[in-house]
Amino acid sequence: MAQAARPHHGLLSFLDTDGKSHPVENSFAAATLLIGVIAFVTAHFPHLHLVSSWMGLVGIITGLWGQLISATTGERFLLIIGLGAAGVGFYLGMAHGGLFGGVLG
Repeated sequence: MAQAARPHHGLLSFLDTDGKSHPVENSFAAATLLIGVIAFVTAHFPHLHLVSSWMGLVGIITGLWGQLISATTGERFLLIIGLGAAGVGFYLGMAHGGLFGGVLG
């Protein structure tokens, strides 16, 4: 089992629990988590409702697509955390003014 002795080198290699490399799936997980954190943090400032609502919407879309193509439990874990944060950011952003609040009317 020479492949078991070879360590994986990469920033997100801890997500590859099945021994195979999943760069696209890991990228979706990391992007969803980052976008979700941005949406969640900006949702706590009502004047940043455009940022939080749009980032939340993008985070929900990338998270759902990432769930569809995910291969390992670690990826799914990060995706669910990112999806939850993006959802909270999206809904609070919508409550504070929405996607176009004040810009288009």
